[in-house]
Amino acid sequence: MYRIVRKKVLNPTVIQIEVEAPLIARKARPGQFIILRVDEDGERIPLTVAGVDPAEGTVKVIFQVVGATTEALRHKEAGDFLQDFAGPLGVPTHTEGIKNVCVIGGGVGCAIAMPVAQEFHRLGARVTSVIGFRSKDLLILEDEFRACSDRLEVMTDDGSYGRHGNVTVPLKEMLENGEKFDMIITIGPLIMMKFVVAAARPFGVPVTVSMNPIMIDGTGMCGGCRITLVQDGKRVTRFACVDGPDFNGYEIDFDEAMSRSRMYFPFERHAYEETCNLFRNA
Repeated sequence: MYRIVRKKVLNPTVIQIEVEAPLIARKARPGQFIILRVDEDGERIPLTVAGVDPAEGTVKVIFQVVGATTEALRHKEAGDFLQDFAGPLGVPTHTEGIKNVCVIGGGVGCAIAMPVAQEFHRLGARVTSVIGFRSKDLLILEDEFRACSDRLEVMTDDGSYGRHGNVTVPLKEMLENGEKFDMIITIGPLIMMKFVVAAARPFGVPVTVSMNPIMIDGTGMCGGCRITLVQDGKRVTRFACVDGPDFNGYEIDFDEAMSRSRMYFPFERHAYEETCNLFRNA
């Protein structure tokens, strides 16, 4: 059992918790994730490590309430316990030799992008961060990004905060003005990452994307998290849990990934509504 030490509501649907897990806190690196279960009957869900405190032995994760498990998780409070909290899993984000990086986060994907930006800042790289949200009321982690970024662009789809537009607007401006990034790292909705890759392609800047497909065991055995890469004209299967979650954005078959991400939406919606009703009637 793993104790929740702290809980913080970041916006109406996004919540941050810190969990007592000393072994993970000592070993986890930016880009890696954990798999948790809320209780012994619960499903396994992957959540990216959003920060660690090795001295306190705590691990920070941020989640958006979208399904039954995250709805159950939102009702947990500081002092409550989680059944399982396993990790760190996945391959850490590559940082070696990168001196000028652009980190692009969209929505709750900013929770994954933030520790990556912080790590590059710690290593002395120049960090340009672009974070995007549908509107001001969904904004999260602005102060954290500002503290670790040499330049920060905040975008909202409706123009209610920061600049009006999506994350590709400042990216295209910077690239067209001659900005030379060693790497662009983008984390967020699949459609957003697809367009970031498209915007960077004419300039030949390497792009890393963080994939978060359906995942069950986190060890590559179930095959649920498989994605298709196109390498030298050949289609290659990889598993996000053990080969990723970071991949070369130019190789991802985004259309297939988006199609797979929608496969279980009706089931997830039904399970979410059942869980909501359970808490309403409790």
